[in-house]
Amino acid sequence: MKLKKYEGNPILSPNPENYWENLVVCNPGVIYDQGVFHMLYRAAGDDMEHLVYLGKAESTDGIHFKRISNEPAFAPGKNSFDAGSNEDPRIVKMGTEFFITYAFRPYFAGQYWKNEYDKVDAPDHDPNVPKCLRENISNTALAVSKDMRHFKKVGRLTEPSLDDRDVILFPEKINGKYWMLHRPKDYVNANGDYGTDNPSIWIKSSDDLMMWHTESKLLMKGKEDWEVKIGGNTPPIKTDEGWFLLYHGVDKNFTYRIGAAILDLNDPTKVLYRTKDFILEPETYEETQGLYRWGVVFPTGAVVKDGILYVYYGASDQWINLATCNFKELIDFVKSNTRKE
Repeated sequence: MKLKKYEGNPILSPNPENYWENLVVCNPGVIYDQGVFHMLYRAAGDDMEHLVYLGKAESTDGIHFKRISNEPAFAPGKNSFDAGSNEDPRIVKMGTEFFITYAFRPYFAGQYWKNEYDKVDAPDHDPNVPKCLRENISNTALAVSKDMRHFKKVGRLTEPSLDDRDVILFPEKINGKYWMLHRPKDYVNANGDYGTDNPSIWIKSSDDLMMWHTESKLLMKGKEDWEVKIGGNTPPIKTDEGWFLLYHGVDKNFTYRIGAAILDLNDPTKVLYRTKDFILEPETYEETQGLYRWGVVFPTGAVVKDGILYVYYGASDQWINLATCNFKELIDFVKSNTRKE
């Protein structure tokens, strides 16, 4: 089973009128609340530094989105911990407030797509300066909002010494604890006995949203040829079958494809079902000819409305696309196409 791509893709493109989004709009976090699809999207201009911002758009039908401002929803803090980038937001709602995890860097990454894969710019520093600054490590922070119009940055969620992104919160407590998916890049066998040779999806719990000191558990690692390394994509959706989520696999040629998994409702460290086959892959011009020319589809938002799953994804780090499917049919497919962990 493959997700059906919207014929009018891309649904959001770079805006030449705004300096901060005239080159890139991608990787959108989306949540549906009180009749509105709220989208926060990653954006960047054509500057050499490649500062990365978050923009805001809204829709009532989940397809046609309108920007609400010519300014970013929030931006890198000039002399702050996140001075280089704010990117790849994931949004959940708990109670009456929205919680946004977003990746950041302490310094701008530069035009990374011109470098060797997964390499970014970093300034020169004394060797005594923390690793996160010397290597311009990607990390994850939390922001909160009451109305998805005004945002408060709360601070770092993950360990400064780890390259740790694809951090996703569950939308409710489970057994009295908060839960997080994350992808610590250094948790591989070359750096210790981690049970995986490549970056993978890990899970941990906490009594406090800002204090994640408990030990992480390896949740899933790459098994198929299309998923040499993997990471989480969309916030888990609660279903009768378990917690549904999308994740990405990256093959040896750096092509990004999407799979799906279902976790146990009461113990999310247990993977009940996981697709052997991918359900979304780069095929179109936008998905193969953007900044990343080897092909990238990267969802960071998924919404279920009237039985339809809306999947919002970045296309080759430069556009925003939409794919949909009947959600029940997809759940059935995940169960039938599953592999054992």
